[in-house]
Amino acid sequence: YRFFGEAVVEACVENGASCIDISGEPQFLEGMYLKYNEKAAEKGVYVIGSCGFDSIPADMGVLYTRDKLKGTLTGVESFLMVKSGPEGACIHDGTWKSAVYGLADQDNLKKLRKKIGYSPVPVVGAKLKRRGLVFYNQEFKQYSIPFMGSDVSVVKRSQRYLHRELQETPVQYGAYVNIGGLGSVIKLMFAGILFLLLVKFSFGRKLLIKYPEFFSAGRFTKKGPTQKQMDGTSFTMTFFGEGYSEGQDPQNGKPNVKICTEVKGPEPGYVATPIAMVQAGVSLLEDAACLPKRGGVYSPGAAFSKTKLIERLNKHGVEFSVISKPEV
Repeated sequence: YRFFGEAVVEACVENGASCIDISGEPQFLEGMYLKYNEKAAEKGVYVIGSCGFDSIPADMGVLYTRDKLKGTLTGVESFLMVKSGPEGACIHDGTWKSAVYGLADQDNLKKLRKKIGYSPVPVVGAKLKRRGLVFYNQEFKQYSIPFMGSDVSVVKRSQRYLHRELQETPVQYGAYVNIGGLGSVIKLMFAGILFLLLVKFSFGRKLLIKYPEFFSAGRFTKKGPTQKQMDGTSFTMTFFGEGYSEGQDPQNGKPNVKICTEVKGPEPGYVATPIAMVQAGVSLLEDAACLPKRGGVYSPGAAFSKTKLIERLNKHGVEFSVISKPEV
């Protein structure tokens, strides 16, 4: 999207057509907001980014968790688990390239955010603790690391919009991925250090882009997954939410209710992503009365919070459910 996405957004806005994409690149998504939000609003069209696995499960999952808690949800952590069958799992190198260019260009993302001049999202209730780079997760009995995708930035944009425009209580959010035992941690740390070293230099980036399979231990390939690999792969995203029961003031004391929810679905990149994208498109067309009043450039949670998107996803194999009811 960094190289080829803007032409589509520009053409849509100029010609009065709404568009959605499946980008997981914060720089592209937020750049489009800066450049086209006002024009899209004038034309009455909706440009909705990150409508694939990045970041519909996370963004809509936070809203689902909020709606299922009787009271005020103030913080959520999500843990992603991807299961693969005997054939293993792999991802096409397009995602790998996004990561290479994204990490190499982080300074420009900071500058872009300064230009946009985001208002800070207020922290309501107890501040959500940030976890370490690697930590042992008691709930899952395995190690977890921060999720490096666009989920946190997308959820933050949605929460900022819902707070500013609809006066809803903003939810703090942390995203993590479960990686397994100690062996996985050691492999991942070694690969991660190598990646971060190489990504800083243009020669290193060329190597990473030319040999994705070698540098990712077979996780990213130029061919992408086989049908058998896709059939054997699924994901589960578990959300642990905390907040305050009805009548409790979130500004006083510790959170006193917890809730656990889950979003699960088929293989993330090639099966769940098109499901999410198509249902987002259907919601855009059929739930038009429930969209934000003005056109503009939106994140999924901001655009679809009042629509039937979650219902639609549930019917098509990306399922949202409550695992444990809120307990005071």
